[in-house]
Amino acid sequence: MRQILFIIACLVSCTASAKEWLVHSQAQYLEAAKSLRAGDTIILANGEWNDFEVLLTGAGTADKPITLTAETRGQVILTGQSNLRLAGEHLVVSGLVFRDGYSPTNTVISFRRTKGEYANNSRVTEVVIDHFNNPERFEPDSWVMMYGKHNRFDHNHLEGKSNQGVTMAVRLDSAESQENHHRIDHNYFGPRPVLGSNGGETLRIGTSHYSLTDSHTQVENNYFDRCNGEVEIISSKSGKNVFRGNLFYESRGTLTLRHGNGNVVENNVFLGNRVDHTGGIRVINKNQTIRNNYMTGLTGHRFGGALVVMNGVPNSPINRYHQVENSVIENNSVIDSDHIELAAGADDERSAPPISTRFRNNLIHNPDAADSIAVHDDISGIEFSGNVLVGVNAPANTPGFSNESMALEKGSNGLLYPVGSHAGAVRDLKVLDKASTGVAWYPKPGPEVGFDSGKTISVDASVGALSAAVAKASDGDIIELAAGTHVAEQVLVVDKPLSFRSADGGTATIEFERTALFEIADGGSLKLSNLKITGASSMDVAGNTVIRTSRYSMLNNYRLRIENVTVSDLDTNHSFNFFTVAKHTFADRIDIRGSVFSNITGHVLQLDKESDDLGLYNAEYISIVDSKFTGIDGSVASIYRGGTDESTFGPHFELRDSVLDSVGKGKRNKSGASIALLGVQATSIHGNRLSDSQPIRVTLTVGDPVTTIFDNQFNSTEEPQVREL
Repeated sequence: MRQILFIIACLVSCTASAKEWLVHSQAQYLEAAKSLRAGDTIILANGEWNDFEVLLTGAGTADKPITLTAETRGQVILTGQSNLRLAGEHLVVSGLVFRDGYSPTNTVISFRRTKGEYANNSRVTEVVIDHFNNPERFEPDSWVMMYGKHNRFDHNHLEGKSNQGVTMAVRLDSAESQENHHRIDHNYFGPRPVLGSNGGETLRIGTSHYSLTDSHTQVENNYFDRCNGEVEIISSKSGKNVFRGNLFYESRGTLTLRHGNGNVVENNVFLGNRVDHTGGIRVINKNQTIRNNYMTGLTGHRFGGALVVMNGVPNSPINRYHQVENSVIENNSVIDSDHIELAAGADDERSAPPISTRFRNNLIHNPDAADSIAVHDDISGIEFSGNVLVGVNAPANTPGFSNESMALEKGSNGLLYPVGSHAGAVRDLKVLDKASTGVAWYPKPGPEVGFDSGKTISVDASVGALSAAVAKASDGDIIELAAGTHVAEQVLVVDKPLSFRSADGGTATIEFERTALFEIADGGSLKLSNLKITGASSMDVAGNTVIRTSRYSMLNNYRLRIENVTVSDLDTNHSFNFFTVAKHTFADRIDIRGSVFSNITGHVLQLDKESDDLGLYNAEYISIVDSKFTGIDGSVASIYRGGTDESTFGPHFELRDSVLDSVGKGKRNKSGASIALLGVQATSIHGNRLSDSQPIRVTLTVGDPVTTIFDNQFNSTEEPQVREL
C-alpha cells in the first residue's frame, strides 16, 4: 500500500511541476526558456514577432515533451530576421508562421543549436515558411536543416523558396546525425520557381561527401506542388532511405537517387499534365528498388525523363556517378509520358552501363510516342521480363517486352489501368490528397496570376495619367490608353502583373523622357499590346532602354509579352536597347509576337548578364514569332549561359517566321551576330528571312543541346555558324 501511495504521489508531483507560460515579448521568452523541464510549454502570444531568433533547448521525455507553440495556430508571425533552433531531447514546435523576412543565418529552422548540440526525438509540425527568402537571389540558404536522430518534420507548409539553396535538407556530417531514422511526412512543398542555376532542390538527403553512409530517412505522403527549382526535385545522396506515397504535381525534374545505395522508391504518383520538363525517377548507384510508382503526362527528357537509368563512371570518385548495379525496377506504370532513358548520360566519362539490374512487369503506354524508350549504351546488363508495351516500340534486339493492344480504364483512385492485364502499378495505389498535407489553417496557393485577369483602367493622354494608373493598379489589371500620344515623365515601375494596351478603335503612342520607360520590379510582369513606342523624347545619354528589370537582384521570376507593338527611333545616343536585364534577374518567359522594331542603336533583347560561367542565365523561354527587325545595330537576341553544370533545363530559344534586315552591323556589337546564343539548350530557328545582316552564331557548351535551323533565307548574309565550345 505504501508503494502504491508513493507512486500516486510521484505522478501528482510530476504533473504539478509542468509549467505553462504565455509570453508577449522576447525578453519574457528568454526568461521562460532558461530552465525548461519535461512537460513544460511556452506559448507565444498572437501577433508579429520581429527579428526573433528562437532557441528551444531542454530535455523532455516521450510522454512529456517540451513544447513551443502559438497562442492561436497561424496567428504568430515571425518576421524580419528571424529563425528557429532546437537542441535537446523530445522537443515539439508547432503553429508558427515565418513570413516577410529571412533568416540572419544560413537556415530558417535547424535541428541543432551549433555543431555538437543536436535535437533528437523531436518534432516540428504545423509550421509555415512562406517566401522567407534572402533578398539576394544567389546568396544561398536553406529553410530547414535536420540533424540528430529520430526527428520528425510533418504537416508543415513550405512555399515560395526562390533564392539559391535547398528548401529542406537532412545533414549527415557527424556521427550523431547518421543512421538518423528521421520522418518527413505529410508536408506541403508549395511552388518553387525555376532558379536558373544549380542549387534549387526542394529536398536533399545527405551530400556526396557522406553518400556511402546510410541515413534511414523516411519521406512519405508529401505533396510536391510545382517544385521547379532545378532538375532534381529530390536529391537522395545517402543510403537506405524510403520514398513512399508522395505525389508530384506538375513539378519539373525528377526524384533522383544521386548518391548512396539501397534506397526504396515505391507507391509514388507523378502527375505531369504535359507541363514542360516534368519528370519521374532517375536511378544511379547500387541496390536501388523502384516499384509500384505511377507516372503520367510527363514530358521531360535526358536527365529529366519519366524513368531514367544512368550510366556511371568507372571507378567513380564519390561526387560523380556510380554505376547502376543490382537494382530492381518493377511494377511501375508509365503512361502518356514521352521519354524513358536507358544508359542515360553515356559519354567518354560516363562509360559504365547498368549491370545486374532487373526491369520487370512494368507498363509503358503511349500510342502517341512510339519511340519513347531511348537506349544510349549497352543495356545487356539489364534483365527485362514481363514488361507490357502499348503503342511503344521495344528496344531493338531486347527480349522481355510484349506489345499489346489494350484500352485503359479508370480505377476507383482515378488512375488509369490496362484492361485485362495486371502489368504496372497495383489498382489500390493510394493517391495522396493535397488537403491532407500541410496545415488546414493556411491557404495553399492557386495558379499564377495571369495577364488581363483584373479590371480595366482607362487612361487619357493628360500629364501624369500613366503614372497615376500604375500606382492604383492591382494584380492582373489592364491599363487601357486612349488614342493619341502619351508622354511618360517618370519611369513606370511595374511590381505586379500588368497589361498596357490601346483602347479599341485607336492606337496609342508612348514617348518617355527618362532613361527607361518601364522597370519590371520584384513581383512584376509586363504585357504590351497594340501600342506604338518611340524613343525620340528620351534623354540624350548612352545606354537607354525601353524596358529594364530592377537593377538589383530579383527573387521573383517575371514574364514579358509583346504583341503587335511598333518600336522605333531608339537612337538618341548609342547602345539604346529595347530590353535590358540586370545580373541575378530571371524571366520565366519572354514572348514577342507580331511586332515591328526599327532604328535601334543597341540590342532588342540583351540577356547576357550572367557571364561568370557558373551555369546561370537570365531567361528560361525566349520566343520571337512573326516579327520584323530593321536597322538594329546590336543583335535581336544575345543569350548567354556559361559553365558546365547540368542541373538546369534552359535556356530555350525560338525565332520563327520573322524578318531581319540590316541587323547586327553596329561597331559596338561585340558578338558580330544578329542572333548570339551561347549555352542554349533548345534552339529552333526556322521560316525566317535575313538580309544584309550579321550571321546567326550558336555556341554549344554543356548537356545534349537540341539545335534546329531550317527553311530560312539568307540574302547578303552568311549561313548560320554553329560550333562546340
